[in-house]
Amino acid sequence: MKNYIKVDEWKIVEEGFDPHLNKISESIFSLGNGRMGQRANFEETYTGDTLQGNYVAGVYYPDKTRVGWWKNGYPEYFAKVLNAANWTAIKVRVGEEELDLNTCTVKEFRRVLHMKEGFLEREFVAELSDGRKLKVNSKRFCSIVDDEAGAICYSLTPLNFDATFTLTPAIDGDVKNQDSNYDEKFWDEVYQETGQDNAILVLRTRKTGFEVATGMMFSVSAGGRKQELQSRPLSSERYVACEVSVEGKQAETITLCKYAVNLSSENYPSQTLVAEAKRTLQKVCSKGFEKMLEEQTAAWDLKWQESDIVIEGDVAAQQAIRFNIFQLNQTYTGEDARLNIGPKGFTGEKYGGSTYWDTEAYCVPFYLATAPPEVTRNLLIYRYKHLEKAIENAAKLGFKDGAALYPMVTMNGEECHNEWEITFEEIHRNGAIAYAIYNYIRYTGDKEYLASYGLEVLVGIARFWKQRVNWSDARSKYVMLGVTGPNEYENNVNNNWYTNTIACWCMEYAIEALAHVKSAFPERYTLLTAKMNFDDVEEVSAWKHVIDNMYFPMSEEHGVFLQQDGFLDKEQILVKDLSPADRPLNQKWSWDRILRSVFIKQADVLQGIYFFEDRFSEETIRRNFDFYEPRTVHESSLSPCVHAILAAKLGDEARAYEFYLRTSRLDLDDYNNDTEDGLHITSMAGTWMSVVEGFAGMRVRNNALRFNPFLPGKWTSFSFNILFRGSILNVLINKEHICLSNQSEKALTVFVFDDPYQVEGGKSVKAAYRTVDGRIETKS
Repeated sequence: MKNYIKVDEWKIVEEGFDPHLNKISESIFSLGNGRMGQRANFEETYTGDTLQGNYVAGVYYPDKTRVGWWKNGYPEYFAKVLNAANWTAIKVRVGEEELDLNTCTVKEFRRVLHMKEGFLEREFVAELSDGRKLKVNSKRFCSIVDDEAGAICYSLTPLNFDATFTLTPAIDGDVKNQDSNYDEKFWDEVYQETGQDNAILVLRTRKTGFEVATGMMFSVSAGGRKQELQSRPLSSERYVACEVSVEGKQAETITLCKYAVNLSSENYPSQTLVAEAKRTLQKVCSKGFEKMLEEQTAAWDLKWQESDIVIEGDVAAQQAIRFNIFQLNQTYTGEDARLNIGPKGFTGEKYGGSTYWDTEAYCVPFYLATAPPEVTRNLLIYRYKHLEKAIENAAKLGFKDGAALYPMVTMNGEECHNEWEITFEEIHRNGAIAYAIYNYIRYTGDKEYLASYGLEVLVGIARFWKQRVNWSDARSKYVMLGVTGPNEYENNVNNNWYTNTIACWCMEYAIEALAHVKSAFPERYTLLTAKMNFDDVEEVSAWKHVIDNMYFPMSEEHGVFLQQDGFLDKEQILVKDLSPADRPLNQKWSWDRILRSVFIKQADVLQGIYFFEDRFSEETIRRNFDFYEPRTVHESSLSPCVHAILAAKLGDEARAYEFYLRTSRLDLDDYNNDTEDGLHITSMAGTWMSVVEGFAGMRVRNNALRFNPFLPGKWTSFSFNILFRGSILNVLINKEHICLSNQSEKALTVFVFDDPYQVEGGKSVKAAYRTVDGRIETKS
């Protein structure tokens, strides 16, 4: 665990430059706007250890699968979000010496992510080889107002010398992915153009044929006076730049403002890309940097009004939750149903930037409550549009009759994950996609979605589960063999409790959905059943037989659901008995040793209990929590949030707060020693869940919001806004009461500790309770 980020409510601050931490900081200080994003690489040349990263949403490359032993059903490629042209580059030469923090002496260094306003700032003093000292200040952002554009304000002040500065703003498309399977570059040049203060570079991806036009314009001032530019155009394969010379005077600041755009053939015809890039550049350049930053600040203010969580009394917790919310809002806006949320967002290459089940299981609750319903609806429609591919994926594995298996990893609906234990066995992902439909409808009341899109997906998934189980004569039950559950430290197990549970639930929900559509939308039902070739007697009867006769592993001795058959055959060692030298296991142990151990990567049984908590008594939840949590190493970023929510439900303040801090500061403090690869974007939604579903105890039941609040002892209060069915509700929880403020005109009935409160439009209601040592225990 690292601990070098300074604590601040609204800022992420790094003071002092440690090259060993640079790749971690490049991840932490990343920027994005839903359409494009970048790691916090330096603008000037840096020859030290770095992971260059600029990304354009929706643009990917099918990198040929690399495996030692090919198996039938393997995907032929792994889809990768590409490292795109670097538009931030500004080479700086002072006389004959190039500015490079890897070779000069760094006297002062401060990097700040201004989350409230949405921009990155870096300031440092560098001492060159001959003792000359140079102060540099850089501000940059990806605009959420003009979401195809970004801007940089780069200022240099010679502190003890005069010199000629040679500045070279560039677009560098000669890039590659660090994780390229065959060390190849994925871009070909289509077009380039360089002018006095501008340049355009158009690249095309190999195989997939996406085209991206990256353009730049810039201006230079010295001592506050705009300079007339006499630039020298530079170009080579996949590279364009403009070189300008400026006379620098001691204590006089030189400023280069650079504006850049990324336009994709996903959104424009290829033949218009250059013209559209020029038009967009002119638009943003005419605004100027300060105007763009002013608009950025105003736009972020609106986002914070919707999604901020305010924590009083705990600055580290406040900083952490805002960092997570900031990164989520940078990654996905919901405006384009073709896009989804990669586990690393725009912050790194790992996981290929592709779509996983994380979106449905963890991100959907955040966007439901903090954005208009269309945002989540677009996430669901993304999967609906991939239904035919899901049916094809299932057919490749031998399933038939419209059975659908959604991919573990995808960009276009095709499976592209190439580890057999994941591709073939981690089939529980189907359940998360069905659960997201349920979650959306439960939250919004939009049952029309079932008739328009959802029913077809649910039937395809239910058909898959029916075919995936088999009858066991030995048990006189249906069983499910050869699976991997959410705990990926177990492979090829039989009767994973979570997978069996969610499989049955999917069939139950499909039956319920069929009945609703048949009743409420009879004409649509007739069309859909014909389209799906669905027999609503025979198939439903078969599903019910599986539901009624599924085998679920149990331990009568421990009173818990068994993670899978044979789990108790393992040596029952607890995490507390592990040596710190063994952690993290995935970096210290062989895979064989991990698979034979009892240790759990992430919530598995507890994931199912979280999804279906209404089915279990508090005592059942407690027994399972107390059994599985001590065996869980939390080496998946998705693990701590589920544990935080369940611990809060059980009134376990110490563990609830511990897991909240772990999930919220996972990247800031580099808990798992992997932040340098990129941030854990999808798990950041779990941080929000830990507060809202955990400490506030928010649930939606019977078309109403319910709260069962829990105040961590270190906090004096916390508050947040919830969007729910046309109303905006502010929730404030402190040591004396929960205050519900309806910020819309529509009245809302809200339950607190199972008691109903009518909150009229524009009014507030307080529900009082008693706290002991800062923790809510009973109502007063």
